[in-house]
Amino acid sequence: MDSVDLNVLRSVLQWRRAGQRVVLYSVVQTWGTAPRAPGAMLALREDGVVIGSVSGGCVEDDLIARLHDGRIPADGPPVQLITYGVTREEAARFGLPCGGTLRLTEERVGDPAWVAELLTRCEAHDIVARALDIETGAVVLQPASKTDALTFDGKTLRAIYGPRWRLLLIGAGQLSRYVAEMARLLDFEVLICDPRTEFVYGWEEQHGRFVSGMPDEAVLNIQTDERTAIVALTHDPRLDDMALLTALDSRAFYVGALGSRVNSRKRRDNLAQLGLSDQAIGRLHGPIGLHIGSHTPAEIALSLLAEIVAIKNGIELKQKKPLQEEV
Repeated sequence: MDSVDLNVLRSVLQWRRAGQRVVLYSVVQTWGTAPRAPGAMLALREDGVVIGSVSGGCVEDDLIARLHDGRIPADGPPVQLITYGVTREEAARFGLPCGGTLRLTEERVGDPAWVAELLTRCEAHDIVARALDIETGAVVLQPASKTDALTFDGKTLRAIYGPRWRLLLIGAGQLSRYVAEMARLLDFEVLICDPRTEFVYGWEEQHGRFVSGMPDEAVLNIQTDERTAIVALTHDPRLDDMALLTALDSRAFYVGALGSRVNSRKRRDNLAQLGLSDQAIGRLHGPIGLHIGSHTPAEIALSLLAEIVAIKNGIELKQKKPLQEEV
């Protein structure tokens, strides 16, 4: 679940608690080339204020117009289905790609208790399914797994929500600053651990949240899961290897450490001597990053995040950096 969806739900909860009427739109089906994938959300407040997105912009204008011209009657059904882009003319009118079609649910939000519970469960790093009955508007929250996907059979919309992807950086040096800034643009929640107080100066809260304690403690304290990536960037084996010993036995989907080919080999040998299994050591990415000829800190950060995003998205690493000397 990305920050856009979280902000939509937070706004829905805030507006409903303030007594304002809210309509929630969700993309449930797409055909052809659609601007947003199923699950994308937009909330429309009674005065026309919107948050979120279901298309490139023109559909949003029509949703606001529906509010003002009476196409959303106060006594209408709790949920309606709306389709955009069936004809070539309509696709052109709403700025949809050629052949693109969107189907949305138009849902009047009543009691916001389910919104509050959903947000709480996502913040606790649970994966949750929201089952919406199209006829009655009733919402039921159910446990879900990371392999579940949005489904819609015409009667029930079952959308999956989960925690944001997270990136834990071990080390608060210059490279970490570039990585943190880029990672936040990619919608990762950034966490930083560095017991060296000299490196903390100049970090602003918007670039990431510091986790106290030693690196191995930080890996445990954040409750590492399948949506967490961990990268050791201190270049100090006394700190990096502490984190790796714990991270490589965790559920993190990516664990990497900065270092050259020679240093990466030494690190693997050291981890083996410390009792880590071959299977766990085999999960370590090092040297880190895809091969883009990176040399500067910004380029190394880009290379690293390209690798992390590729793995997150289930893409085969065809441009993996060869085992060569790094900075």
